[in-house]
Amino acid sequence: MTTIGIIGAGEVGSELARAAIACGYDVVIANSRGPETLTQLVAQLGPAARAATAAEVAEAGDFVVVAVALKLANDMPVEALAGKVVIDTNNYMIWRDGHYPMVDSGEKTVHELRQEHLPTSKVVKAFTHIQAPRINLWGRPAGSPERLALSVSSDYPEAVALVTRLYDQFGFDAVDHSPLSESWRNAPGQPAWKQERQSRVELAANLGKARPIILG
Repeated sequence: MTTIGIIGAGEVGSELARAAIACGYDVVIANSRGPETLTQLVAQLGPAARAATAAEVAEAGDFVVVAVALKLANDMPVEALAGKVVIDTNNYMIWRDGHYPMVDSGEKTVHELRQEHLPTSKVVKAFTHIQAPRINLWGRPAGSPERLALSVSSDYPEAVALVTRLYDQFGFDAVDHSPLSESWRNAPGQPAWKQERQSRVELAANLGKARPIILG
């Protein structure tokens, strides 16, 4: 049985936990306030879920989802995440995060910064351009004409392969736009981020239409 660790129990983390459990995974989930504050969520998720601290989640997960915003001062359990695939669901939101000069200038993407924070992990950007509840509503079987696609990017092919399998289990196709230096292509404001429903062909085209947005 594969265990998915999820750091972040907000809407994204909670919906990913539901999708994972529906596919047969065990889930260990953390928030910033402590496991005792997740009693209600864990009860809703059922016996395949348990709450823990972020460090415990990092230790327990065969791979780990980081469903919290990146902070310039690293707050992730680096050692516990060593060697693991880390799925980063974060979007850079200036209204929430403030300005990160190296992101505003186009020097780095937020996902490259996450990789720098976790130098011994394999960071992969995923689940960033779908509203969280739709993860459990929009999935369709492989081959369905209604099947939609989600993007994935990483500096590690094995991380892309893991997310591609996970997308398939959740009912989505994958479009790879690696490496992480290209992860801006579906950032907020880009064509791929604005579109709600995209087939594999449509998503690939929208990623190709992306243009850098330089803020500083």
